[in-house]
Formats: sequence, C-alpha cells, structure tokens
Amino acid sequence: MGNTDIQTGTNFIRQIVEEDIHNGKNQGQVVTRFPPEPNGYLHIGHAKSICLNFGLAYDFNGTCHLRFDDTNPVKEEQRYIDSIQQDVHWLGFDWQDHLYFASDYFDRLYEFALSLIQMGKAYVCSLSPEEIRQYRGTLTEPGQESPYRARTVQENLDLFQRMAAGEFAEGEHVLRAKIDMASPNLNMRDPVIYRIMNQAHHRTGDTWHIYPTYDFAHGLSDSIEGITHSVCTLEFEDHRPLYDWFLDQLGVHHPQQIEFARLNLNYTVMSKRKLLQLVEQEYVEGWDDPRMPTISGLRRRGFTPRSIRDFCERIGVAKANSMVDMALLEHCLREDLNKRAPRVMVVLDPVKVVITNYPEDQVEHMEAENNPEDPSTGSRQLPFSREIYIERSDFREDPPKKYFRLAPGREVRLKHAYYITCDKAVYDDKTGDLVELHCTYDPETRGGWSEDGRKVKGTLHWVDAQQAVPAQVRLYDRLFTAPVPGSGEGREFLDDINPESLRVLDTCLLEPGLEKAAPETHFQFLRHGYYCVDQSSTPDTPVFNKTVALRDTWAKLEKKGGK
Repeated sequence: MGNTDIQTGTNFIRQIVEEDIHNGKNQGQVVTRFPPEPNGYLHIGHAKSICLNFGLAYDFNGTCHLRFDDTNPVKEEQRYIDSIQQDVHWLGFDWQDHLYFASDYFDRLYEFALSLIQMGKAYVCSLSPEEIRQYRGTLTEPGQESPYRARTVQENLDLFQRMAAGEFAEGEHVLRAKIDMASPNLNMRDPVIYRIMNQAHHRTGDTWHIYPTYDFAHGLSDSIEGITHSVCTLEFEDHRPLYDWFLDQLGVHHPQQIEFARLNLNYTVMSKRKLLQLVEQEYVEGWDDPRMPTISGLRRRGFTPRSIRDFCERIGVAKANSMVDMALLEHCLREDLNKRAPRVMVVLDPVKVVITNYPEDQVEHMEAENNPEDPSTGSRQLPFSREIYIERSDFREDPPKKYFRLAPGREVRLKHAYYITCDKAVYDDKTGDLVELHCTYDPETRGGWSEDGRKVKGTLHWVDAQQAVPAQVRLYDRLFTAPVPGSGEGREFLDDINPESLRVLDTCLLEPGLEKAAPETHFQFLRHGYYCVDQSSTPDTPVFNKTVALRDTWAKLEKKGGK
C-alpha cells in the first residue's frame, strides 16, 4: 500500500467503514479509489483525498485504485498522467496493480447507455447547448421538457448509434437521461450523459466520436471496479442522487458515495482553472514553481511527504467546509525538518572580515555538529582562516538598543570558531558602501567558548573566504498578499498577486561541500531557515530554495490557545 509510517486517526468516514465491516457489508472488504482528471497537476487539496482514500485501504487491509477520469480528450495530456503517478508515489502510496482509466470502460459505458435507451430512460436531444440551459429552469422554477423527449426507443437507438459513428457535428445532438424536469435538484433534470466530441483520445485514438460525462462515467466506473466506498468532496453531494439513479436503473453493483469537506488553504488558490491561468499567463514558471500549491511545487519548494501527510492528518476529515491556515502546513514541515535537517552555515549577503592578528598562512578546521536534535548524525570539519565572510546585516556602525551583533569595539562569538572584536570598518570612498571589517580574535576562545567565563550576547555564522562556494539562493514568499485572493469588492484573484513572492540572490556563499548536495536535500541554514537543493542545481552552479523560515507562528498560536 505504501509507506508504513502513515498515521490515520478516527473520523466520520472511518466510522462508517468500521460499521460496514462489523455488519458484514461488502463481505467485509474495503475498496476505495482516487480518481483524478488528467487535465492538470495535483495540488495540496488532492493530497488530502489521496491520504484519505489510500489511508482507509491501508487501515482495513483493502485496496485503493488509481483511476484516471479521462473522459474529456480536449483537456487531457500524458504529462499530467505521468505527474499524477509521480506525486502519488512521492507521497508514499502505491496502487500496486490497480491502475485504471475510465477509457478502459468506454465500450461498457456505451452498452450501459444503450440499455438506458432501451429501457426508455434516455433519449437523444437535439436542442442547442444554450436551449438546454434555458429549458433547465432555475432553483425556484421547474424546467421544461425537451420537445425531443418523446422520441421512440428506436429513433433514439438509431440516432445514438449514428452519433457514435461520427455522422454529426459537435453540439448537434446529446444523449440525456430521462428523469424529472421538475426535480428540485437541478442535476436530476434530464442531465446530459453523452456528447459529441470529434477529438482524438490519448489512449483510444479516433475510435470514439462521443464521450460520456463525468456524472455518468464516474459511478459506473466505481461499480465496474467493485469500489465499496466512493469518497469525494462536498461539491458532489448534490450529484449523489444522480450517482445512485444510474446504478439503480441499471441494476449493477452499488458503491456508497460519501462526501467530506475539501481542503481550503489561505493565501493560495485551489482551482485547476486558476492554477492553469497562473501558468499560462506566466505569473509562475510552471506547474512545479515552488510558489504553487501543487504537490510538485511543494516538493520543489522543500516540503516533505511526511510533513504533508502529517498536515492532512491534523486538519482531519469534516462535513463542513472551512479555511485552513497556511501556518499549520509550515508548522508540520518545521517539525519534520527540525529532527533531520543538517545545520549548515550559509551567508546570503556577504561582507568580508579580515582577522588582522590571525596568522596569514594558517588554516584550521573547526568541529561543527550536524544536528543537535540528533547526535547520531555526528559532526563535520569547517575550514577557518584569516579572512571570512559574515552577513552584512550583522554589523552596524551605530547599533540601536538590543542589537547584539558586531559593532565598533564590540566582541561577538563566531559559531564553532572564536570570539572576535571589531576594530575598524572600511567603506568605499565613492559609494559609501561597507567593503570589509577589520577584527582581532582571542586565540583562547577556540570552539567559540571562553575559558575565563566571559560571555557575549551575539553569535554569528560565517564561511571561510578561501573555500566558500558561490551559490544562488531563491527566497520564496506566499504567492498572494490576501488570505482569500480576489475576495475584495471588485477584485480578481490576480489582483492580489504578491510582487515580492520571489527574490533571487546571486552573491551567496556556502560552506564547502554543500555544492555536492543532491536535489531535494534539506538543510537548516543557521539563523535563516530551512532550504533545499533545487532540481536545477549542479556542483558548478548550486541553487537552493528557501522552504520555510525558522519562526513558527502556528506553534505560538497553539501555545497561546492552550492546545
């Protein structure tokens, strides 16, 4: 089924499944499915559904199918199919030999449609799409029956078979279920179940000129596969009577559809249409841009499968929609990375420090622990010499109150190295920019500790000037400035794009050895946050993405709330 560290808690869906097993329903079997449409990349909302469906199957020794709902050839692409499979595997789940496509069932779905026609439960309608909408009615007014509703079974069979043979243009006819145009549920007002689409399909080629709608194909695909619990999001609750109607009319295996609240995350959008718009209009650099809420984007940003699964478990499964704070997702990531991300020193905005009383040709190696949270990870040796780099922001000529970093005449600790005191700041005569700092060190403080017991309040990270590795670091922020993008009066979601969502730093310096780190490797840059190696990184041109800052707002909220 997948990763054995999957944690699942109780929820109302799990309780339904437990009761079904207790009552012997479905012979005690549990078969779920995750049915994505291959018309885009998966996002964090899909992750919740993946964890729920695969998790239920895992908990009850069942199976979970991965089934692509590929019933619309206009929007589907093989790259989306490939990316979806990669994302599900990356999250830690495995469908084993249960990979299916709705297109696997096109022949059977066609036969089901013929059966409905023969039963007098479906008819070919020749109204235009606009006329169908007009005849449908409103929430307060019943619909009107199509003038073609009275066609005979033989007429309907003839027309439908000719539709399948490609005799008609798109929009000329549709096949509709014959249910109730006065139903208070608009989905039951003679819904379209087949439409003409003279488009080649990525798997069936030019075989078909008609394609089933989602509502028709989905429930019957569930039935064909023997699904026991068809778990979907709340927007399909009003579609459940139609789901049941098709299965009941045809007298086939009847899975139970159960709806749960979808994941809504602030400071982002979860609509595939909007995500596609961001990609196509180049607000982002692709579906896997680290600012996107797609699983591939989160992966490239540095999120881990464990953190996403933990997040999905924490938010739970509810019956009512709600908004989840992005800070919780970031908290789950910090909790994971804090335990296993190596600590390293990286200077993002370097300024040179010359230690004037340090021997010019000497190079020492300082011992630095890899992760204080996990002593088993050991330590590494860092070169140290007369010239080093520190952060430009770690020096102030005229420091404000409570500024404990370097300033004229002030002593600070270099992490793992020595105490140094600033003696002089050198500025560019033309620009006035700080060029370098001249400092002296105390040789009795090797390792960053004073034997005489004196204490300093400031501790700085640094890199050796001779062996530091140049790198590019990309600082990512939230893609939108508003918690609910486009929610203001007269605003579109694109109006709330954050112009500062990406800042690229090209003068960063790494401690030696980091240039060899493989893509998706995680590190904590001391005092900066968590970063990961980008997929474009090479030893010659290292690239790191900022994953998340060290500050954990969610943990503070939990503490404040007494949780």
